[in-house]
Amino acid sequence: MHPIANTEQAAVWNGYDGTHWADNHARYDAVNSGFNDAVLDAAAIGARNRVLDVGCGAGQLTRLAARRASAGAAVGIDLSEAMLRRAAELATEPTAHFVRGDAHVHPFADAEFDVVISRFGVMFFADPVAAFGNIGRSLRPGGRLAVLSVRGLGDLESVLGAPMRPMPLSDPDSIREVLSGFVDVDVTAVDAPQVWGRDAIDAADFLCGWGPVRARAAAMRQDIIRALRRFEEPDAVRLRGTAWLTTATKPV
Repeated sequence: MHPIANTEQAAVWNGYDGTHWADNHARYDAVNSGFNDAVLDAAAIGARNRVLDVGCGAGQLTRLAARRASAGAAVGIDLSEAMLRRAAELATEPTAHFVRGDAHVHPFADAEFDVVISRFGVMFFADPVAAFGNIGRSLRPGGRLAVLSVRGLGDLESVLGAPMRPMPLSDPDSIREVLSGFVDVDVTAVDAPQVWGRDAIDAADFLCGWGPVRARAAAMRQDIIRALRRFEEPDAVRLRGTAWLTTATKPV
């Protein structure tokens, strides 16, 4: 096992949250997969590229990247043993690989990757400057970065009935500051539909098991069901999700 610097998040993702995500990977992918094309298209992955997916979770984005890097490789890194086990079970792409590690300090080879991507994994860094410094070292000169971070809760804020504290990297200025070692940094707002369940009751039950809501779920459940009713469609509950898509290039 490689060294871990982000010990707080390692404990979180090797406890309840990591197991819940692994067991419910298809549901979490339904929440987040609407953002896949935005980050993959921005990454412009070539067939022979080597791609690093930071905070890969159960590996959906890694697998999609591996299909684009059909003669290269896509490597997913995550802190969670449970999610990485699930990622390995789900992967059928020969160019998809997974490693347990901490992007802050993982001993990547210098200039190992052509592209770095992440679907909301970079928000959990204890020290974003150090983490992106280590990630940048792993990128070849001229290599591309395309990562997503939460802009806000979108429609979910009205469902929960109260604002949650801002997520890390939810402010464009802080993103640009953290990526000061990169060039051509661009931060673009993107929205996508997020499927939380079949109907309001199903979506509420799932939401009440989600880490940020779980502690107060019992008291909130009926309120959440009522709030979700207006988002019900014939086949699912869809809420608008909001994110920042950040792209950057490692200087040559």
